[in-house]
Amino acid sequence: MPGEKQTAVKYYVGVDVGSASVRAALVDGFGTVVAHAEQPIQIWDPRPDHYEQSSADIWAACCSVTKEVVRGVDASQIRGLGFDATCSLVVVDKQLQPLAVNSEGQNHRNVIMWMDHRAASQVKRINATQHRVLKYVGGAMSVEMQPPKLLWIKENLPESWKKTGYFFDLPDFLSWKATGVTARSLCTVVCKWTYSSDRGWDDSFWKMIGLEDLVKDKYEKIGQHVLSPGEAVGKGLTPDAAKDLGLPEGIAVAASLIDAHAGGLGVIGADVKGHNLPCENQPITSRVAMICGTSSCHMGVSESPIFVPGVWGPYFSAMVPGLWLNEGGQSATGKLIDHVVRGHVAFPELEAKAAASAHSIYTYLNSHLDLIKKSLPVGFLTVDLHVWPDFHGNRSPLTDLTLKGMVVGLTLSRGLDELALIYLATIQAIALGTRHILEVMQAAGHDITTLFLCGGLSKNPLFVQMHADITGKPVVLSKEVESVLVGAAILGACASGDFASIQEAMAKMGKIGRVVQPNHEHKRFYDKKYEVFLKLVEHQREYRSIMNSL
Repeated sequence: MPGEKQTAVKYYVGVDVGSASVRAALVDGFGTVVAHAEQPIQIWDPRPDHYEQSSADIWAACCSVTKEVVRGVDASQIRGLGFDATCSLVVVDKQLQPLAVNSEGQNHRNVIMWMDHRAASQVKRINATQHRVLKYVGGAMSVEMQPPKLLWIKENLPESWKKTGYFFDLPDFLSWKATGVTARSLCTVVCKWTYSSDRGWDDSFWKMIGLEDLVKDKYEKIGQHVLSPGEAVGKGLTPDAAKDLGLPEGIAVAASLIDAHAGGLGVIGADVKGHNLPCENQPITSRVAMICGTSSCHMGVSESPIFVPGVWGPYFSAMVPGLWLNEGGQSATGKLIDHVVRGHVAFPELEAKAAASAHSIYTYLNSHLDLIKKSLPVGFLTVDLHVWPDFHGNRSPLTDLTLKGMVVGLTLSRGLDELALIYLATIQAIALGTRHILEVMQAAGHDITTLFLCGGLSKNPLFVQMHADITGKPVVLSKEVESVLVGAAILGACASGDFASIQEAMAKMGKIGRVVQPNHEHKRFYDKKYEVFLKLVEHQREYRSIMNSL
Protein backbone atom coordinates (compact mmCIF):
# COMPACT_ATOMS: atom_id res chain seq x y z
CA MET A 1 0.00 0.00 0.00
CA PRO A 2 1.25 3.52 -0.72
CA GLY A 3 2.97 5.06 2.27
CA GLU A 4 3.60 1.65 3.92
CA LYS A 5 7.22 0.86 4.65
CA GLN A 6 8.26 -2.31 2.87
CA THR A 7 10.39 -4.82 4.74
CA ALA A 8 13.72 -5.38 3.02
CA VAL A 9 14.26 -8.93 1.69
CA LYS A 10 16.71 -10.98 3.76
CA TYR A 11 19.31 -13.02 1.90
CA TYR A 12 21.59 -15.89 2.86
CA VAL A 13 24.67 -17.16 1.04
CA GLY A 14 25.24 -20.88 0.60
CA VAL A 15 28.61 -22.16 -0.63
CA ASP A 16 28.96 -25.77 -1.79
CA VAL A 17 32.34 -27.39 -2.50
CA GLY A 18 31.77 -30.45 -4.66
CA SER A 19 34.31 -32.85 -6.09
CA ALA A 20 35.06 -30.89 -9.26
CA SER A 21 33.67 -27.39 -8.66
CA VAL A 22 32.69 -24.77 -6.11
CA ARG A 23 29.23 -23.22 -6.31
CA ALA A 24 27.58 -20.37 -4.46
CA ALA A 25 23.99 -19.15 -4.31
CA LEU A 26 22.20 -16.14 -2.94
CA VAL A 27 18.98 -17.49 -1.42
CA ASP A 28 16.02 -15.61 0.06
CA GLY A 29 13.99 -16.58 3.14
CA PHE A 30 11.55 -18.59 1.01
CA GLY A 31 14.28 -20.82 -0.41
CA THR A 32 14.40 -19.16 -3.84
CA VAL A 33 17.84 -19.09 -5.49
CA VAL A 34 18.23 -15.49 -6.63
CA ALA A 35 21.78 -15.77 -8.03
CA HIS A 36 24.09 -18.69 -8.73
CA ALA A 37 27.75 -19.05 -9.75
CA GLU A 38 30.15 -21.94 -10.31
CA GLN A 39 33.90 -22.36 -10.75
CA PRO A 40 35.92 -25.55 -11.39
CA ILE A 41 38.61 -26.71 -8.99
CA GLN A 42 41.63 -28.86 -9.71
CA ILE A 43 42.02 -32.57 -8.96
CA TRP A 44 45.35 -34.41 -9.06
CA ASP A 45 45.39 -38.21 -9.43
CA PRO A 46 49.12 -39.03 -9.36
CA ARG A 47 48.61 -42.79 -9.03
CA PRO A 48 45.74 -45.30 -8.82
CA ASP A 49 43.32 -44.64 -5.92
CA HIS A 50 45.09 -41.34 -5.01
CA TYR A 51 43.02 -38.16 -5.45
CA GLU A 52 44.28 -34.82 -4.16
CA GLN A 53 43.22 -31.17 -4.16
CA SER A 54 44.51 -27.80 -2.97
CA SER A 55 42.83 -25.95 -0.09
CA ALA A 56 44.17 -22.65 -1.47
CA ASP A 57 42.60 -23.37 -4.86
CA ILE A 58 39.30 -24.30 -3.16
CA TRP A 59 39.22 -21.16 -0.98
CA ALA A 60 40.05 -18.93 -3.96
CA ALA A 61 37.12 -20.46 -5.85
CA CYS A 62 34.82 -19.93 -2.82
CA CYS A 63 35.79 -16.25 -2.80
CA SER A 64 35.28 -15.84 -6.54
CA VAL A 65 31.79 -17.39 -6.71
CA THR A 66 30.59 -15.64 -3.54
CA LYS A 67 31.64 -12.22 -4.87
CA GLU A 68 29.77 -12.99 -8.07
CA VAL A 69 26.43 -13.88 -6.43
CA VAL A 70 26.35 -10.87 -4.09
CA ARG A 71 27.42 -8.31 -6.69
CA GLY A 72 24.99 -5.38 -6.67
CA VAL A 73 23.13 -6.54 -3.54
CA ASP A 74 22.74 -4.23 -0.55
CA ALA A 75 25.19 -5.65 2.01
CA SER A 76 22.78 -4.93 4.88
CA GLN A 77 20.33 -7.47 3.42
CA ILE A 78 22.85 -10.36 3.58
CA ARG A 79 22.27 -11.98 6.95
CA GLY A 80 24.24 -15.22 7.08
CA LEU A 81 26.72 -17.57 5.38
CA GLY A 82 26.72 -21.37 5.33
CA PHE A 83 29.25 -23.82 3.89
CA ASP A 84 29.03 -27.43 2.86
CA ALA A 85 31.73 -29.55 1.24
CA THR A 86 32.85 -33.05 0.43
CA CYS A 87 34.26 -34.96 3.42
CA SER A 88 37.85 -34.58 2.21
CA LEU A 89 40.82 -34.31 4.59
CA VAL A 90 42.71 -30.99 4.75
CA VAL A 91 46.18 -30.83 6.32
CA VAL A 92 47.90 -27.60 7.47
CA ASP A 93 51.17 -27.13 9.37
CA LYS A 94 51.78 -25.36 12.68
CA GLN A 95 52.02 -22.04 10.82
CA LEU A 96 48.58 -22.81 9.31
CA GLN A 97 50.07 -23.25 5.83
CA PRO A 98 49.21 -26.12 3.43
CA LEU A 99 51.18 -29.33 4.07
CA ALA A 100 51.83 -32.07 1.52
CA VAL A 101 49.75 -35.26 1.53
CA ASN A 102 51.99 -36.79 -1.14
CA SER A 103 55.49 -38.26 -1.36
CA GLU A 104 56.50 -35.61 -3.92
CA GLY A 105 56.44 -32.95 -1.17
CA GLN A 106 53.98 -30.77 -3.12
CA ASN A 107 52.60 -28.68 -0.24
CA HIS A 108 49.88 -27.04 -2.32
CA ARG A 109 48.36 -30.53 -2.77
CA ASN A 110 47.28 -30.74 0.87
CA VAL A 111 43.82 -32.32 0.55
CA ILE A 112 43.14 -36.08 0.40
CA MET A 113 39.81 -36.30 -1.40
CA TRP A 114 36.85 -38.25 -0.04
CA MET A 115 37.06 -40.74 -2.94
CA ASP A 116 40.76 -41.48 -2.34
CA HIS A 117 41.23 -45.17 -1.51
CA ARG A 118 44.96 -45.15 -0.70
CA ALA A 119 44.35 -46.27 2.91
CA ALA A 120 42.91 -49.71 2.03
CA SER A 121 45.37 -51.65 4.21
CA GLN A 122 44.91 -49.20 7.10
CA VAL A 123 41.12 -49.51 7.10
CA LYS A 124 41.39 -53.29 6.96
CA ARG A 125 43.50 -53.23 10.14
CA ILE A 126 41.12 -50.77 11.81
CA ASN A 127 38.13 -52.99 11.06
CA ALA A 128 40.00 -56.04 12.38
CA THR A 129 40.03 -54.41 15.85
CA GLN A 130 36.22 -54.70 16.03
CA HIS A 131 36.30 -51.68 18.34
CA ARG A 132 32.97 -50.51 19.74
CA VAL A 133 33.00 -47.26 17.70
CA LEU A 134 32.60 -49.35 14.52
CA LYS A 135 29.07 -50.18 15.64
CA TYR A 136 28.14 -46.63 14.61
CA VAL A 137 29.45 -46.96 11.04
CA GLY A 138 27.44 -50.00 10.02
CA GLY A 139 29.89 -52.44 11.60
CA ALA A 140 32.83 -51.60 9.33
CA MET A 141 34.65 -48.35 8.69
CA SER A 142 34.92 -47.08 5.12
CA VAL A 143 38.24 -46.25 3.48
CA GLU A 144 36.60 -42.88 2.69
CA MET A 145 36.51 -41.92 6.40
CA GLN A 146 39.30 -39.98 8.11
CA PRO A 147 40.95 -42.37 10.64
CA PRO A 148 42.46 -44.66 7.95
CA LYS A 149 43.71 -41.61 6.04
CA LEU A 150 45.33 -40.20 9.19
CA LEU A 151 47.00 -43.55 9.81
CA TRP A 152 48.23 -43.64 6.20
CA ILE A 153 49.84 -40.21 6.62
CA LYS A 154 51.55 -41.24 9.86
CA GLU A 155 52.92 -44.44 8.30
CA ASN A 156 53.86 -43.09 4.86
CA LEU A 157 54.60 -39.37 5.37
CA PRO A 158 56.24 -39.16 8.82
CA GLU A 159 57.63 -35.66 8.17
CA SER A 160 54.20 -34.30 7.30
CA TRP A 161 52.78 -36.04 10.37
CA LYS A 162 55.32 -34.31 12.64
CA LYS A 163 54.76 -30.88 11.08
CA THR A 164 50.93 -30.99 11.16
CA GLY A 165 49.16 -28.25 13.08
CA TYR A 166 45.59 -29.25 12.25
CA PHE A 167 43.68 -31.92 10.36
CA PHE A 168 40.34 -30.54 9.13
CA ASP A 169 37.38 -32.04 7.39
CA LEU A 170 36.92 -29.74 4.39
CA PRO A 171 33.60 -28.24 5.65
CA ASP A 172 35.34 -27.29 8.92
CA PHE A 173 38.33 -25.86 7.08
CA LEU A 174 35.98 -23.45 5.31
CA SER A 175 34.30 -22.21 8.50
CA TRP A 176 37.80 -21.78 10.02
CA LYS A 177 38.95 -19.72 7.02
CA ALA A 178 35.84 -17.55 7.38
CA THR A 179 35.98 -17.01 11.15
CA GLY A 180 39.45 -17.92 12.40
CA VAL A 181 37.79 -20.36 14.84
CA THR A 182 38.90 -24.01 14.78
CA ALA A 183 35.55 -25.37 16.03
CA ARG A 184 34.34 -28.49 14.23
CA SER A 185 30.83 -29.37 13.10
CA LEU A 186 29.08 -32.22 14.88
CA CYS A 187 28.18 -33.48 11.38
CA THR A 188 31.77 -34.01 10.24
CA VAL A 189 33.31 -35.38 13.43
CA VAL A 190 30.42 -37.76 14.16
CA CYS A 191 30.04 -39.06 10.59
CA LYS A 192 33.69 -39.29 9.51
CA TRP A 193 35.90 -39.24 12.63
CA THR A 194 34.13 -41.50 15.23
CA TYR A 195 33.20 -38.66 17.63
CA SER A 196 30.14 -39.36 19.78
CA SER A 197 27.61 -36.59 20.44
CA ASP A 198 27.20 -37.75 24.04
CA ARG A 199 30.59 -39.31 24.91
CA GLY A 200 33.02 -37.27 22.78
CA TRP A 201 36.24 -38.91 21.56
CA ASP A 202 37.04 -42.50 22.57
CA ASP A 203 40.69 -42.58 23.71
CA SER A 204 40.88 -46.37 23.49
CA PHE A 205 40.04 -46.37 19.78
CA TRP A 206 42.82 -43.98 18.77
CA LYS A 207 45.34 -45.83 20.96
CA MET A 208 44.28 -49.20 19.58
CA ILE A 209 44.80 -48.16 15.93
CA GLY A 210 48.20 -46.53 16.56
CA LEU A 211 47.20 -42.85 16.67
CA GLU A 212 47.74 -42.32 20.39
CA ASP A 213 49.59 -39.05 19.70
CA LEU A 214 46.22 -37.44 18.91
CA VAL A 215 45.07 -38.34 22.43
CA LYS A 216 48.23 -36.92 24.06
CA ASP A 217 47.54 -33.39 22.81
CA LYS A 218 43.88 -33.67 23.92
CA TYR A 219 42.66 -33.86 20.30
CA GLU A 220 43.83 -30.34 19.50
CA LYS A 221 44.77 -31.37 15.95
CA ILE A 222 41.38 -32.92 15.13
CA GLY A 223 38.99 -30.84 17.24
CA GLN A 224 38.35 -30.00 20.87
CA HIS A 225 35.35 -27.69 20.34
CA VAL A 226 32.29 -29.08 18.52
CA LEU A 227 29.21 -27.13 17.36
CA SER A 228 25.84 -28.25 16.02
CA PRO A 229 25.23 -27.60 12.30
CA GLY A 230 23.73 -24.15 11.85
CA GLU A 231 25.11 -22.84 15.14
CA ALA A 232 26.93 -19.49 14.82
CA VAL A 233 30.73 -19.82 14.76
CA GLY A 234 32.75 -17.30 16.78
CA LYS A 235 32.07 -13.64 16.08
CA GLY A 236 31.20 -14.18 12.44
CA LEU A 237 33.16 -13.21 9.36
CA THR A 238 36.67 -11.86 10.03
CA PRO A 239 37.85 -8.65 8.28
CA ASP A 240 40.23 -10.62 6.02
CA ALA A 241 37.61 -13.21 5.06
CA ALA A 242 35.01 -10.47 4.50
CA LYS A 243 37.36 -8.78 2.04
CA ASP A 244 38.13 -12.09 0.29
CA LEU A 245 34.46 -13.05 -0.05
CA GLY A 246 33.00 -9.61 -0.77
CA LEU A 247 30.69 -9.84 2.26
CA PRO A 248 30.14 -7.58 5.29
CA GLU A 249 32.48 -8.09 8.21
CA GLY A 250 30.88 -9.82 11.20
CA ILE A 251 27.91 -11.47 9.44
CA ALA A 252 26.93 -14.81 10.93
CA VAL A 253 28.82 -17.89 9.75
CA ALA A 254 27.26 -21.28 10.49
CA ALA A 255 28.85 -24.51 11.63
CA SER A 256 28.96 -26.43 8.37
CA LEU A 257 27.70 -29.69 6.88
CA ILE A 258 29.04 -32.39 4.59
CA ASP A 259 27.63 -31.76 1.10
CA ALA A 260 25.26 -34.73 1.06
CA HIS A 261 23.86 -33.70 4.44
CA ALA A 262 23.26 -30.18 3.14
CA GLY A 263 21.33 -31.68 0.24
CA GLY A 264 19.28 -33.69 2.71
CA LEU A 265 18.59 -30.55 4.70
CA GLY A 266 17.46 -28.76 1.54
CA VAL A 267 14.83 -31.35 0.57
CA ILE A 268 13.80 -33.72 3.34
CA GLY A 269 11.76 -31.25 5.40
CA ALA A 270 9.69 -29.75 2.56
CA ASP A 271 5.92 -29.31 2.99
CA VAL A 272 4.22 -32.01 0.86
CA LYS A 273 0.57 -31.08 1.45
CA GLY A 274 -1.64 -31.50 -1.61
CA HIS A 275 0.69 -33.79 -3.56
CA ASN A 276 -1.05 -37.06 -2.65
CA LEU A 277 2.14 -38.60 -1.28
CA PRO A 278 2.28 -41.48 1.23
CA CYS A 279 4.53 -39.37 3.49
CA GLU A 280 1.89 -36.63 3.87
CA ASN A 281 0.77 -36.33 7.51
CA GLN A 282 3.57 -38.75 8.39
CA PRO A 283 6.73 -37.92 10.34
CA ILE A 284 9.87 -36.94 8.45
CA THR A 285 11.21 -40.40 9.34
CA SER A 286 9.17 -41.87 6.45
CA ARG A 287 11.38 -40.06 3.93
CA VAL A 288 14.82 -40.73 2.47
CA ALA A 289 16.79 -37.92 0.87
CA MET A 290 18.97 -39.13 -1.97
CA ILE A 291 21.74 -36.79 -3.03
CA CYS A 292 23.07 -37.96 -6.38
CA GLY A 293 26.07 -36.43 -8.10
CA THR A 294 29.56 -37.90 -8.59
CA SER A 295 28.53 -40.39 -5.91
CA SER A 296 25.18 -40.91 -4.19
CA CYS A 297 24.12 -40.76 -0.54
CA HIS A 298 20.89 -42.06 0.97
CA MET A 299 19.92 -40.16 4.13
CA GLY A 300 17.23 -41.54 6.44
CA VAL A 301 16.36 -40.22 9.91
CA SER A 302 14.76 -41.86 12.93
CA GLU A 303 13.58 -40.85 16.38
CA SER A 304 15.58 -43.60 18.08
CA PRO A 305 18.88 -45.17 16.96
CA ILE A 306 18.60 -47.87 14.28
CA PHE A 307 21.68 -49.98 13.59
CA VAL A 308 21.73 -51.01 9.92
CA PRO A 309 24.40 -53.51 8.80
CA GLY A 310 26.56 -51.93 6.11
CA VAL A 311 24.95 -48.49 6.45
CA TRP A 312 26.72 -45.67 8.29
CA GLY A 313 25.30 -44.43 11.56
CA PRO A 314 23.19 -44.04 13.56
CA TYR A 315 24.54 -40.52 14.11
CA PHE A 316 22.67 -38.29 16.57
CA SER A 317 21.85 -34.75 15.34
CA ALA A 318 24.32 -35.03 12.44
CA MET A 319 21.83 -33.60 9.92
CA VAL A 320 18.48 -32.79 11.57
CA PRO A 321 18.83 -31.75 15.24
CA GLY A 322 17.26 -34.26 17.64
CA LEU A 323 17.01 -37.09 15.09
CA TRP A 324 19.30 -40.03 14.39
CA LEU A 325 20.77 -40.30 10.89
CA ASN A 326 21.59 -43.39 8.84
CA GLU A 327 23.58 -42.83 5.68
CA GLY A 328 23.78 -45.33 2.86
CA GLY A 329 25.82 -44.60 -0.23
CA GLN A 330 27.26 -45.55 -3.59
CA SER A 331 30.85 -44.46 -4.23
CA ALA A 332 30.49 -43.92 -7.97
CA THR A 333 27.22 -42.99 -9.70
CA GLY A 334 27.53 -39.87 -11.87
CA LYS A 335 31.21 -40.72 -12.25
CA LEU A 336 30.28 -44.27 -13.31
CA ILE A 337 27.73 -43.14 -15.92
CA ASP A 338 30.30 -40.73 -17.33
CA HIS A 339 32.98 -43.44 -17.35
CA VAL A 340 30.77 -45.95 -19.19
CA VAL A 341 29.49 -43.46 -21.78
CA ARG A 342 32.77 -41.67 -22.54
CA GLY A 343 34.74 -44.89 -22.66
CA HIS A 344 32.52 -46.47 -25.34
CA VAL A 345 33.83 -46.71 -28.90
CA ALA A 346 30.69 -44.91 -30.20
CA PHE A 347 31.19 -41.88 -27.92
CA PRO A 348 32.67 -39.63 -30.68
CA GLU A 349 29.56 -40.28 -32.79
CA LEU A 350 27.31 -39.50 -29.82
CA GLU A 351 29.22 -36.30 -29.07
CA ALA A 352 28.96 -35.10 -32.67
CA LYS A 353 25.24 -35.87 -33.00
CA ALA A 354 24.40 -34.31 -29.63
CA ALA A 355 26.31 -31.14 -30.57
CA ALA A 356 24.55 -30.97 -33.94
CA SER A 357 21.15 -31.19 -32.22
CA ALA A 358 22.18 -28.63 -29.55
CA HIS A 359 21.45 -31.13 -26.76
CA SER A 360 23.56 -32.56 -23.95
CA ILE A 361 24.88 -36.08 -24.56
CA TYR A 362 22.47 -37.46 -21.94
CA THR A 363 19.41 -35.71 -23.37
CA TYR A 364 20.39 -37.12 -26.77
CA LEU A 365 20.85 -40.65 -25.35
CA ASN A 366 17.42 -40.48 -23.67
CA SER A 367 15.85 -39.47 -26.99
CA HIS A 368 17.75 -42.22 -28.81
CA LEU A 369 16.40 -44.82 -26.38
CA ASP A 370 12.87 -43.60 -27.15
CA LEU A 371 13.60 -44.14 -30.85
CA ILE A 372 14.85 -47.73 -30.50
CA LYS A 373 12.36 -48.97 -27.90
CA LYS A 374 9.61 -49.59 -30.50
CA SER A 375 6.54 -50.85 -28.61
CA LEU A 376 8.43 -51.77 -25.45
CA PRO A 377 8.77 -49.62 -22.33
CA VAL A 378 12.28 -48.13 -22.43
CA GLY A 379 13.43 -50.03 -19.34
CA PHE A 380 12.64 -53.41 -20.89
CA LEU A 381 15.37 -52.94 -23.52
CA THR A 382 17.90 -54.39 -21.06
CA VAL A 383 16.24 -57.78 -20.64
CA ASP A 384 19.55 -59.42 -21.69
CA LEU A 385 21.98 -56.77 -20.41
CA HIS A 386 22.89 -56.47 -16.74
CA VAL A 387 25.41 -54.34 -14.83
CA TRP A 388 26.86 -54.61 -11.32
CA PRO A 389 27.81 -50.97 -10.60
CA ASP A 390 30.63 -51.25 -8.04
CA PHE A 391 33.46 -50.11 -10.30
CA HIS A 392 34.91 -48.26 -7.27
CA GLY A 393 33.95 -50.78 -4.57
CA ASN A 394 30.73 -51.08 -2.57
CA ARG A 395 30.05 -48.56 0.18
CA SER A 396 26.57 -49.80 1.18
CA PRO A 397 25.22 -52.22 2.15
CA LEU A 398 28.05 -54.72 1.48
CA THR A 399 30.92 -52.46 2.67
CA ASP A 400 33.39 -54.19 0.37
CA LEU A 401 35.80 -51.86 -1.41
CA THR A 402 37.36 -54.83 -3.24
CA LEU A 403 34.22 -55.51 -5.30
CA LYS A 404 34.53 -54.76 -9.01
CA GLY A 405 32.08 -53.72 -11.71
CA MET A 406 30.47 -56.35 -13.95
CA VAL A 407 28.65 -56.30 -17.29
CA VAL A 408 26.76 -59.38 -18.51
CA GLY A 409 25.24 -59.55 -22.00
CA LEU A 410 27.77 -57.83 -24.28
CA THR A 411 27.84 -58.46 -28.03
CA LEU A 412 30.20 -57.54 -30.86
CA SER A 413 28.02 -54.54 -31.80
CA ARG A 414 29.80 -51.19 -31.49
CA GLY A 415 27.21 -48.60 -32.50
CA LEU A 416 25.16 -45.85 -30.88
CA ASP A 417 22.31 -48.28 -30.09
CA GLU A 418 24.67 -50.37 -27.96
CA LEU A 419 26.04 -47.27 -26.21
CA ALA A 420 22.49 -46.20 -25.37
CA LEU A 421 21.70 -49.67 -23.98
CA ILE A 422 24.78 -49.87 -21.73
CA TYR A 423 23.97 -46.33 -20.52
CA LEU A 424 20.42 -47.46 -19.64
CA ALA A 425 21.66 -50.66 -17.96
CA THR A 426 24.14 -48.63 -15.86
CA ILE A 427 21.40 -46.24 -14.66
CA GLN A 428 19.22 -49.24 -13.81
CA ALA A 429 22.10 -50.84 -11.89
CA ILE A 430 22.50 -47.69 -9.79
CA ALA A 431 18.76 -47.71 -9.05
CA LEU A 432 18.91 -51.43 -8.18
CA GLY A 433 21.75 -50.58 -5.78
CA THR A 434 19.49 -47.97 -4.18
CA ARG A 435 16.75 -50.60 -3.80
CA HIS A 436 19.31 -52.89 -2.12
CA ILE A 437 20.21 -50.13 0.38
CA LEU A 438 16.56 -49.26 1.10
CA GLU A 439 15.62 -52.89 1.69
CA VAL A 440 18.42 -53.32 4.23
CA MET A 441 17.37 -50.09 6.00
CA GLN A 442 13.74 -51.21 6.10
CA ALA A 443 14.67 -54.67 7.39
CA ALA A 444 16.51 -52.97 10.28
CA GLY A 445 13.49 -50.86 11.29
CA HIS A 446 13.15 -47.85 8.98
CA ASP A 447 9.68 -47.25 7.47
CA ILE A 448 10.41 -45.56 4.13
CA THR A 449 7.60 -44.50 1.80
CA THR A 450 9.00 -41.68 -0.33
CA LEU A 451 12.31 -40.70 -1.97
CA PHE A 452 13.43 -37.04 -2.18
CA LEU A 453 16.06 -36.57 -4.90
CA CYS A 454 18.49 -33.74 -5.47
CA GLY A 455 21.90 -33.24 -7.06
CA GLY A 456 23.09 -33.26 -10.66
CA LEU A 457 21.66 -36.67 -11.60
CA SER A 458 18.18 -35.63 -10.45
CA LYS A 459 18.08 -33.40 -13.56
CA ASN A 460 18.08 -36.54 -15.74
CA PRO A 461 14.44 -37.72 -16.19
CA LEU A 462 15.52 -41.27 -17.09
CA PHE A 463 17.57 -41.57 -13.88
CA VAL A 464 14.59 -40.31 -11.84
CA GLN A 465 12.00 -42.58 -13.50
CA MET A 466 14.21 -45.65 -13.13
CA HIS A 467 14.56 -44.94 -9.40
CA ALA A 468 10.78 -44.64 -9.03
CA ASP A 469 10.05 -47.79 -11.05
CA ILE A 470 12.80 -49.97 -9.53
CA THR A 471 12.19 -49.00 -5.88
CA GLY A 472 8.41 -48.81 -6.32
CA LYS A 473 8.34 -45.51 -4.44
CA PRO A 474 7.32 -42.00 -5.55
CA VAL A 475 10.21 -39.61 -6.13
CA VAL A 476 9.94 -35.97 -5.07
CA LEU A 477 12.06 -33.38 -6.86
CA SER A 478 12.59 -30.01 -5.20
CA LYS A 479 11.48 -26.77 -6.78
CA GLU A 480 15.05 -25.53 -6.63
CA VAL A 481 17.33 -27.92 -8.49
CA GLU A 482 20.25 -26.68 -6.39
CA SER A 483 18.98 -28.20 -3.13
CA VAL A 484 22.49 -28.61 -1.72
CA LEU A 485 23.02 -24.84 -2.00
CA VAL A 486 19.63 -24.22 -0.38
CA GLY A 487 20.73 -26.51 2.45
CA ALA A 488 23.93 -24.50 2.92
CA ALA A 489 21.91 -21.28 2.92
CA ILE A 490 19.55 -22.77 5.55
CA LEU A 491 22.61 -23.11 7.81
CA GLY A 492 23.41 -19.42 7.32
CA ALA A 493 19.79 -18.50 7.99
CA CYS A 494 19.86 -20.38 11.29
CA ALA A 495 23.19 -18.84 12.34
CA SER A 496 21.74 -15.37 11.69
CA GLY A 497 18.95 -15.94 14.21
CA ASP A 498 16.22 -15.24 11.65
CA PHE A 499 14.75 -18.73 12.21
CA ALA A 500 14.16 -20.37 15.56
CA SER A 501 15.43 -23.78 14.43
CA ILE A 502 16.79 -25.83 11.55
CA GLN A 503 13.37 -27.50 11.28
CA GLU A 504 11.59 -24.17 10.86
CA ALA A 505 14.05 -23.06 8.17
CA MET A 506 13.74 -26.43 6.37
CA ALA A 507 9.94 -26.12 6.21
CA LYS A 508 10.05 -22.49 5.00
CA MET A 509 12.95 -22.77 2.54
CA GLY A 510 12.48 -26.30 1.13
CA LYS A 511 9.93 -26.40 -1.71
CA ILE A 512 8.56 -29.27 -3.82
CA GLY A 513 8.75 -28.95 -7.58
CA ARG A 514 7.58 -32.19 -9.21
CA VAL A 515 6.54 -35.70 -8.17
CA VAL A 516 7.43 -38.74 -10.29
CA GLN A 517 5.28 -41.80 -9.61
CA PRO A 518 6.43 -45.39 -10.20
CA ASN A 519 4.84 -47.38 -13.00
CA HIS A 520 3.51 -50.36 -11.04
CA GLU A 521 2.76 -52.28 -14.27
CA HIS A 522 6.54 -52.71 -14.66
CA LYS A 523 7.03 -54.18 -11.17
CA ARG A 524 7.42 -57.83 -12.27
CA PHE A 525 10.14 -56.94 -14.79
CA TYR A 526 12.18 -54.99 -12.22
CA ASP A 527 11.69 -57.66 -9.56
CA LYS A 528 13.35 -60.09 -11.99
CA LYS A 529 16.12 -57.59 -12.78
CA TYR A 530 16.72 -57.30 -9.03
CA GLU A 531 17.02 -61.09 -8.73
CA VAL A 532 19.68 -61.04 -11.44
CA PHE A 533 21.38 -58.06 -9.78
CA LEU A 534 21.83 -59.97 -6.51
CA LYS A 535 23.04 -63.05 -8.39
CA LEU A 536 25.82 -61.00 -10.01
CA VAL A 537 27.58 -60.30 -6.73
CA GLU A 538 27.12 -63.93 -5.65
CA HIS A 539 28.89 -65.05 -8.83
CA GLN A 540 31.68 -62.49 -8.36
CA ARG A 541 32.35 -63.81 -4.88
CA GLU A 542 32.22 -67.40 -6.14
CA TYR A 543 34.77 -66.88 -8.90
CA ARG A 544 36.98 -64.86 -6.54
CA SER A 545 36.90 -67.76 -4.08
CA ILE A 546 37.91 -70.15 -6.87
CA MET A 547 40.86 -67.96 -7.91
CA ASN A 548 41.94 -67.39 -4.30
CA SER A 549 42.29 -71.16 -3.89
CA LEU A 550 45.29 -71.18 -6.25
